[in-house]
This record gives sequence, structure tokens and C-alpha cells, in this order.
Amino acid sequence: MISVLVVDDSVVVRRLIVDALGEAPGIQVVGTAANGLLAQAKIDQLKPDVITMDIEMPQMDGIEAVRELRKRHNTPVIMFSTLSAAGATATLEALSAGATDYVTKPSNVGSVQESMMAVREQLVPKIQALGGRRRPPAGPPSRGPAPAGLRPAGPAPLRPGAPGRPGAGPPAPVRPAVKRSPGGKIDILAIGSSTGGPDALTKVLLGLPADLPVPIVITQHMPPVFTKMFAERLDRSTPLKVVEAGEGMELTPGTVYIAPGDRHLVFQRRGTATMTQLNSGPQENSCRPAVDVMFRSVAALYGGSCFATILTGMGQDGRGGAKVLRDTGAEVLAQDEATSVVWGMPGAVVAAGLADEVLPLDRIAGALLNRVRVGRSPAVAR
Repeated sequence: MISVLVVDDSVVVRRLIVDALGEAPGIQVVGTAANGLLAQAKIDQLKPDVITMDIEMPQMDGIEAVRELRKRHNTPVIMFSTLSAAGATATLEALSAGATDYVTKPSNVGSVQESMMAVREQLVPKIQALGGRRRPPAGPPSRGPAPAGLRPAGPAPLRPGAPGRPGAGPPAPVRPAVKRSPGGKIDILAIGSSTGGPDALTKVLLGLPADLPVPIVITQHMPPVFTKMFAERLDRSTPLKVVEAGEGMELTPGTVYIAPGDRHLVFQRRGTATMTQLNSGPQENSCRPAVDVMFRSVAALYGGSCFATILTGMGQDGRGGAKVLRDTGAEVLAQDEATSVVWGMPGAVVAAGLADEVLPLDRIAGALLNRVRVGRSPAVAR
């Protein structure tokens, strides 16, 4: 049974979350608190497996509560945020402070039952994925490149249960990654991530130089508004230029393009240039934007000159796209289980035998940089 502490200053919202989780099998709400200060004592007393945390609260808000919590506990914290610019900014600040994930409060919902269903659909999968495994608090982002060098590919062991769903049954068989000789010049880096992705992406991009000779395209599962704020935050805090991808942008070296919330990011060639395209096609893996959609489009244009990376995240988005990329000769790197918040997406790629490399987070930037340098003169790839 996964125990949950609900922290929110609104009696109505606390009741909504408690009732929404009350019908979920394997989840038990063991307590509530009206602000972050009261939550600290409840956490010490109840030792919950997961905490849901509001952001705006009196006496101690959610961001400060997370900072205090991380001094003593590694309990997963899911922030409860509004789908607004202010809510996105505060949520990203909470994630930077050590929160694990977030959900958005239901808006424009017609009834209490519909609100409960919306909360349940968002919260339950995250609680199930996060509640079965505790992790140490994330340290401050590294300010320099990750250690250089690649290690031989090899699958990390799967923990019990399907990727990202602890205890959901016997582990899927792990097929060894295909050993392949080093490829040619890389023209694009493609990255997919979800739960835990904002922190992981920050650490990877901090380890890459501003004069990176290739563009980077990223699909991070986030709603509208959040992706724009996230791109602006990364642009301020990392060496690279980071933008939320818009329609008809030309991909240029040293620039990072993040798929906007609720739009798939794909690409087309216009002469020698590669341009971004956005569409509202069907969700894939219950996601829009979806990593699979972006990976397939990159595979069609770049083939073996793409180097793809799958970072921490729930579910299996990216596995199908990784297969398409591998079939065109591209290389795929997966974050290892030990450093992933949820080893769902990278675990699915590893289990399918699609990972050329399986590396801890602090080595991924170095691996990407080393791979980009292959086939380039030192002056260009420094």
C-alpha cells in the first residue's frame, strides 16, 4: 500500500484529492496538512511514501516546504499547480528546489465528479510510479561538462514490475543491445524525457558548450505554457540558446528546440535547411507532444547522423521511435536506472535491446559531446 500525505491550504481541494485517491487500489491517504509548516511535522510522524503539495499556501508555501523537506527526507513530492504562466514559473521553481513531479489543477470542469476524475487520472499513475521507490535528493546542477568518455553498451537490470510501474508483474526480458562500430558525423541530437526530465535536461545542457556544432531537439512531456517557461528558464541558466519550438523555425547549431505543450514537433527539409513543423495529431502513448513522433521525423530526415537520448520518464514513449532510429542507423543512449526518477521510458528502450549506451546522468553530456566531435576538426568541435 502506497501512503500519501496531501498538503493544501484549501479544504475543498484537500477533500477533492482525498476522495479522488480513495477509490484507487493500492493507495491510502494517511494524512493532510493545510500548509508547508504543518506538513513538516506530519512528514516526520507519518513517513508517507508520496506527498502531494500545493504551491501557494500561508506560513510556508510549497516551494519553501520542498526545500526544507529535502534537508531531511527523499520522499517523492508531486506539486499541485495551476495551468498558468505564474503556475508554470512556480512549478519549475519547485522542481528546481527538489520536487519530483507535478500535476495541474482541473480547470473549466463542469462538476465535482469530473474534477475528481481529472485529478485521479493525473495523480494515480504518478503515485504508483513514484511510491515504490525512494531516491536521494537531487544535488545542485553541475556547472561543467560531465566526465568525458563512453562506456560499452549494456543493459541495466530491470527492477521488479514493468518499466515505470514497480510491482506490476514480472520484469520484461532484457535483450542485449546490438554492438555496433562507431558511426559517422552527427548532425543532430534528439532527446526525449518525462517525469524527472526538467532536472535531468538542465544537468545535460549545462554540460554542453554554447558553440555546440549541431542543433538539439527535445520532447519533454509538459502542458502548454509550461514548455515556454521551461525553455526560457533553460535559456537563462545554460550555455546554449534554448527556445520553445514554433512553426517554421530553421534548425541551427548550438540552439535547443523544445516541443510546445499539446503539439507534436516534426521537421521538413526546405532546400538545405531543416525547418520545424507543429501539429495537433492524435496523442501517442497518451502524450502530445510525443517522443515517438519526434524521433520518427528525425529518423526520416537524418537517419544515422542522429544521436538520440532517452532520459527519465514514466511509460514507454520513445521506444517505438528508438526502433525506427536504430533501423536507419542512428545511435541511441539511455539514462541508467540508478539515476532515473522513473526508469520507465529508458527502461523500455533498454529492455527492447535498442540502447547502444546506458549511462548515469552525470556522464551523458560528456558522451554527447564526445560523439558530436567524431568526424569534426578540433577547432569546430571544441
